[in-house]
Amino acid sequence: MRAITFRHKCEERICLAALCAVIAVFGVMNPSFSSAADGPETDIGAKIGQMLMVGFRGLVVDEGSPVVRDIREGRIGGVILFDYDVPSASPVRNIKSPQQVTKLVAALQGAAPIPLFVAIDQEGGRVCRLKEQFEFPPSVSAQYLGSLDGVETTKKYADRMAETLASLGINLNFAPVVDMNTNPDNPVIGKLERSFSSDPAVVTRHALAVIDSLHGRGVLSAIKHFPGHGSSTADSHEGFVDITGTWSPEELIPFDNIFKTGRCDMIMTAHVFNSKLDPQWPATLSSKTINILRDYMGYDGVVVSDDMQMKAISQSYGLDTAIERAVLAGVDILVFANNSVFEEDIASRAGAILERLVREGTIPAGRIDASYRRIMTLKERLRR
Repeated sequence: MRAITFRHKCEERICLAALCAVIAVFGVMNPSFSSAADGPETDIGAKIGQMLMVGFRGLVVDEGSPVVRDIREGRIGGVILFDYDVPSASPVRNIKSPQQVTKLVAALQGAAPIPLFVAIDQEGGRVCRLKEQFEFPPSVSAQYLGSLDGVETTKKYADRMAETLASLGINLNFAPVVDMNTNPDNPVIGKLERSFSSDPAVVTRHALAVIDSLHGRGVLSAIKHFPGHGSSTADSHEGFVDITGTWSPEELIPFDNIFKTGRCDMIMTAHVFNSKLDPQWPATLSSKTINILRDYMGYDGVVVSDDMQMKAISQSYGLDTAIERAVLAGVDILVFANNSVFEEDIASRAGAILERLVREGTIPAGRIDASYRRIMTLKERLRR
């Protein structure tokens, strides 16, 4: 289908009537998948492994570590690092010092037959895994930078962040946040100062500065949380979040602006429900919502889920249903952060579910091929 670009007037506003027309079309559309492999002949299990990213425990790993076994056996294609272990309320997880993180990442990559995505949430401010107490440089929040609205200041902090990530071997930052600060009392965005601004132009300007700094040091970025989490009144970590009455089409503007520059590596979905976009499924599980990206914004890059163990998903849907719906919706990488609950065998369980769904014909093999192609295309950039 021809990609339709949202054209903004001088005030950069999306026409609500136009979006409603798009949604009406989505109601009779389903994503189409090729039945032919897009890449080289590869075992289906290995392709599925590239679609899984997990969190793990440990400041060091060795041959006996479960995460290393998963990597060696091709069950996962990426890992995510945290400083704090939420399930055990322990300040010890994966991060202690620059030297320790560098060795940890090198050991993980050394076990990988295909380079791993090594991801982190290093937004700055309150969402900051590489803290000063661990001998990392200080950071500031997106809200602080947006309030200054000086791109050079944002670039200075982003350059320092990017240099730190690159020096550690971390090659993917789940940042910047491009949610708009439409609800300053939002418990997971506004109150944590994670948004640059309520103005889409300001959000776009500063997000691109961060992305450019990351790219300058060879680090990939993932903008988040599509289709917008800034208007919510609840936290999707804690349960079901309905934004039907608070969300506006204007929240798509920063995503669309960034797509049009060609600098978007990856996009993370939100676990938010919006009956105007899909009356049944939250965004991560919704083909109607993700089709806004694929068919109307023309985005053919990697889509990554927010943590599938967050309560907005795990409390409302079984693991089988969540995996099936997310992949059919168009999500390429499923994140199991293992930091709201810890499930050591989640990679093998999730992989087995996906293999069964493909074997049964519930998920077409071509759908897996499409994700594998997108992931491997992006990973080629890590080799340069």
